[in-house]
Amino acid sequence: MLVELAVENYAVIEKARVRFHPGLNLLTGETGSGKSIVVDALGLLLGGRASPEMVRTGATRARVSGIFEVAEARGLAKLLEDAGIEMEDRELLVEREIQTGGKSRAFVGNRPATAALLKDLAVYLADIHGQHDQQQLFSPGVQCDMLDAFAGAADLASRVTETFHAWKRAAAEYADLDRGAQEKLRLADLWSFQRKEIEAVSPKPGEDAELENERRVLRNVVRLQELAGGAYAKLYEDPDSASAQVGLIAKRLDELSRIDESAQEMLVQIQPAVIALQETAHSLRHYLGKLEADPGRLDEVENRLAVLEKLKRKYGASVEQVLAFLEEVRTNLSAVETADDRRNALQKEVAAFASVYETVAQELSARRKEAASQLSKRVEQELAALAMEKTRVGIRVVTNREPSAWSERGTDTVAFLIAPNLGEDLKPLDKIASGGELSRVALALKTCVNTLGEPAAKKNVSPRTLVFDEVDAGVGGSAAEAVGRRLKKLSGANQVICVTHLPQIAGFADHHYFVEKHSEQGRTIATIEELAPNARTREIGRMLSGERITQEALRHAEQLLKMAAK
Repeated sequence: MLVELAVENYAVIEKARVRFHPGLNLLTGETGSGKSIVVDALGLLLGGRASPEMVRTGATRARVSGIFEVAEARGLAKLLEDAGIEMEDRELLVEREIQTGGKSRAFVGNRPATAALLKDLAVYLADIHGQHDQQQLFSPGVQCDMLDAFAGAADLASRVTETFHAWKRAAAEYADLDRGAQEKLRLADLWSFQRKEIEAVSPKPGEDAELENERRVLRNVVRLQELAGGAYAKLYEDPDSASAQVGLIAKRLDELSRIDESAQEMLVQIQPAVIALQETAHSLRHYLGKLEADPGRLDEVENRLAVLEKLKRKYGASVEQVLAFLEEVRTNLSAVETADDRRNALQKEVAAFASVYETVAQELSARRKEAASQLSKRVEQELAALAMEKTRVGIRVVTNREPSAWSERGTDTVAFLIAPNLGEDLKPLDKIASGGELSRVALALKTCVNTLGEPAAKKNVSPRTLVFDEVDAGVGGSAAEAVGRRLKKLSGANQVICVTHLPQIAGFADHHYFVEKHSEQGRTIATIEELAPNARTREIGRMLSGERITQEALRHAEQLLKMAAK
């Protein structure tokens, strides 16, 4: 449900903030006042196309934001989770910004988002049905979903979808395994040779670095002995060595502290240096004891490094990469050895999923065909009350059980067909020329599909937002009243926002908004105001009589409101 819509520098709207409510929200105003701009702004939040022409003259950017209260839905939760978006208290903030240069930015929950994500979210937020917003209704997938909703088969349709995807995954894995089996068998001999070659050397992680260091040591034994021996002499052996000098200093500090206790701290400070020199001298002596020329060991190291280098030239730049390659080869060989078992298991898995899919899809087809006849009759009845009494409606459900025709929606192709005029053949909805007829068809369908259960408030879920732009095009009189009653009925289970020119429809509003355009400092500004009861009566009176509101028009307006309340 749309809780709040904020619009800034969009077309003729400088700044407007509108709070919407559950039930039937109606927007009225003079022709050209900007009523449809509100619908267009909402369309932007649902992923509609952004254009720099939408930015108000003199502004650098236009902003539209909406706060939606949403019901808990697994699909919505997954969509937001994948996008890294958190929802607070079942409210979702959606924002869209358009710059004069043509760039557009979107945000969901204060995080950057794409227009594609907005379109995906639109399924859970709102539907717009107007003169130019019928694409969703034309979609075979949407028509199929509407039929499933009318048939009460949403759970069954979900089972079909889940089973289809499981079958598809298993079939794809089986095809990949079967397609690659011959190639992998051909490569098995090569993999086996590579494994044996690496295992024969048995390299260890980091071994090449250790051997490189050992080779440097063996090649420079004499120089190392000179350096280490010289360091040891200066540190310990010579009469004037560092150890002797520090020892002498420590001895004198000891004598000093016996006379003056305050010197004790200096003696304590030098003790670590004495210990460090002694430990370093011990380490150097041990190091010198290990240093010796060993030509035989040098040859071993040289040969081992040559073997490792050969492996690295073939299988990786380091011993670690060679070992990773070995692990990959072992995995490939294991896969070849177990391929037949996995292929047989997958074949059974694919067959099992296919069997379940066929069973569930067949049950869903039966439910759809039964519901198609009922829904077409119901829609015809609704359209008859909407000044389309000659209209015939047909819902075609064509089943193709060939696996090549399987889809996540089952084995059926659903098409809504209509013949608005007597003597015409049934045709797809997108072949209808009149936008007003399409709006009324949408209203009839929504009324039939969305009023099957209790109102949303009683089911403790957030209602969806259904938007109708000029659904009253081409109707009047009793047909207009029928449109109003159906919008009212539809608003019992959904939030409905409707733009209308007809007072007969406006009388049914739970919340009435007046859109007005006026000049201010040489600029045109559109404003939106929620009307109080008295103001609402005057607006309906204006719709009845024109610019000059007569007492008779006001009485008629009051009568319309009383009739709508019955």
